[in-house]
Amino acid sequence: MAVDKKFTGVFPAFYACYDDKGDISRDRASKLADFYAGVGVKGLYVTGSSGECVFHNVDERKATLEAVVEAVGDKMTVIAHIAAPSTRDSIELARHAEKLGVDAIAMVPGFYYGLKVPVVRKYWCDVLEATDNVPLFIYNIPGTTNGFNLPVELLQEMLATGRVAGVKNSSGSVQDILKFRMAGGEDMAIFNGPDEQYVAGRMMGASGGIGGTYGYMPEAFLKLDALVNAGQMEKAAQLQKEITAIIYDTLKIGSLYAAAKGVLRLRGQELGGVRAPFLNLKDGDEAAVQDIHEKIQALLARW
Repeated sequence: MAVDKKFTGVFPAFYACYDDKGDISRDRASKLADFYAGVGVKGLYVTGSSGECVFHNVDERKATLEAVVEAVGDKMTVIAHIAAPSTRDSIELARHAEKLGVDAIAMVPGFYYGLKVPVVRKYWCDVLEATDNVPLFIYNIPGTTNGFNLPVELLQEMLATGRVAGVKNSSGSVQDILKFRMAGGEDMAIFNGPDEQYVAGRMMGASGGIGGTYGYMPEAFLKLDALVNAGQMEKAAQLQKEITAIIYDTLKIGSLYAAAKGVLRLRGQELGGVRAPFLNLKDGDEAAVQDIHEKIQALLARW
């Protein structure tokens, strides 16, 4: 067997789209989804970390997902991150996502409290039991979940439910990707998380990637994915270095999502700002954003 093709390749982590008052903008979300479809992206990861989900209430998260599915749900793979601080809200979001017809849902182990394995297992299983058959991706991101790093034994227990499609791994260790691949077999989808190591993640067994910086330079990651698929690893490694240099420049600005939205604004996509406590761009940041935009265009021209 092999990984389902709809769970392979490059999935931008969809950014939150606001109107000029700072409320969720369905119109801007629809236009952003269309933009990604237009440049060749085949899948989107919606209402996750890059979508500022922890700053949104249930209705706002529903509105974003509805806008994306209505715009591109018939021509793109859509994975909806539905984890919330409470099981009740997670179930409501999961049922809503399944009703919309998403291809899969995704969940982190939990928020804030540093939940232990038995609690995490029940949290995930309660959501699965409350839905019909929508597949689940486990989102392993220890840096934002009090150090919870998915144990292989728990992964195998969840796979035994028949509802888990795979893992998104943002542990920072490509060894974890290999570990999960060995435990889950060749037909389990694995998405690399850290954007700076897409090539390494693919080499260790990832079937694709979900990333927060894909969104403002999707063509670069699509090219990177194509090089890996063609086995042109030396070229892929060089392109990865150039992409990573741009990511490092973006991080220097200090507000990643505000900077990403600034680049997209230069590409004709208005997404609004970011929600507090995230910081919007400050005076002088526009020049740095313009420089990043120009570097991306130069990279695309070279490749």
